[in-house]
Amino acid sequence: MNAYGTRLALMLLVVATIGCDRVTKHFAAESLAGEPRQSFLADTVRLEYVENSGAFLSLGADLPPAIRTMLFTVGNGMILIGTVILAVRRRWTGTELFGLGLVFAGGASNLADRIARGSVIDFMNVGLGSVRTGIFNVADVAIMGGVLLLVLTHFRAGREPRVPVPDPESAL
Repeated sequence: MNAYGTRLALMLLVVATIGCDRVTKHFAAESLAGEPRQSFLADTVRLEYVENSGAFLSLGADLPPAIRTMLFTVGNGMILIGTVILAVRRRWTGTELFGLGLVFAGGASNLADRIARGSVIDFMNVGLGSVRTGIFNVADVAIMGGVLLLVLTHFRAGREPRVPVPDPESAL
């Protein structure tokens, strides 16, 4: 895939991920808020509306509002900007770039929630019996999937020699 095709695919991935997250959060707010938890597939999947003012698994939800805003809104925004800078500086391509795209899209969609409402809408929980995940959303799945791609790429890169990308300016 050429550079134009890669950029287009990356943009489609980011837009589709944010779009799916926004639509599912809207669905959760409209149909799950104020309703009892719903259970599917022999209680393997649960849908339950929660507004999470903290981070992952509600960490930091009890912090004072000003500190939460700094950590989870300003901090998240700075991390998103940093991810873009990292990808450009390291000239990431392929799996690394798409992993970072998923992390960026999930982070951006959750950031939009924090800016608009001060919390993030979570609504999914999966597990068997008492072994369950925390309550999460599509953006969280994208972030975790992106991190998994980055980790797998990192470990694969450690075993395989990477062909360096030539710097076009060094040829001048």
